[in-house]
Amino acid sequence: MERYERIRSLREDADLTQESVGKAVNIPQRTYAYYESGQRMVPPHVLCSLADFYDVSVDYILGRTSNKKDTR
Repeated sequence: MERYERIRSLREDADLTQESVGKAVNIPQRTYAYYESGQRMVPPHVLCSLADFYDVSVDYILGRTSNKKDTR
């Protein structure tokens, strides 16, 4: 399974814990840790919540672009 390195980088850059991000997007810390490590796929609704929380595009989280914001 693919690792979601960008959600870890975004979290660390913001000096946040997995628990605080989990609470912000309404998922348990353990589940968030699984997402960061790639042990579980991030469901679309959680991807959208994380993108909103970090104020970046879903494409950025997925590594499809290096632009944090959608430029459309």
